[in-house]
Amino acid sequence: MKKTLDLFVANWGLFFLGASTAILGAAYFFQFVLGYQPCELCLYQRYPYMIIAVVALIAYVTRHRHDIGLKRAARGFLIIIIMLLFLEVFLAAHHIGVEQGFWQAFTACAGIDIDPSATTEEYLRLLSEIQVIACDQRRTFLGISFAEYNIVIATFLTAFGIYTYNRTK
Repeated sequence: MKKTLDLFVANWGLFFLGASTAILGAAYFFQFVLGYQPCELCLYQRYPYMIIAVVALIAYVTRHRHDIGLKRAARGFLIIIIMLLFLEVFLAAHHIGVEQGFWQAFTACAGIDIDPSATTEEYLRLLSEIQVIACDQRRTFLGISFAEYNIVIATFLTAFGIYTYNRTK
């Protein structure tokens, strides 16, 4: 077990790249293959993972260079990844609170941009095409909401990021 953990710590850039890619892949799979339509908060929760994937790729490439300055820069990238994961935990916690009715979403969450000069027929067509998913509508898989899955995963990744930061020099 310790050897496996050491391997992940040694290749943390690749680990975070793989984890964020897998999370985004799962989100798109549930959306486009299984038909789970995301709300606005669900979409916002994807952005940190997108940025993490890019930063992790850059960190992986720079960390394996022989230049000591690039290795130090990679640690800075790890700090950025940890901060993005803290943001992800906050977004997931906020979404869970909205789903549970503890507070309102900080987004419009169901807002639609409509051209004021549109005709009645255009309004009706637009309304028939739009599938509005409210952020307080709890979407679950195996009885657990996607935001709840996300907070567990993001918390684990944050803890691993902090552990990795403390183990790498």
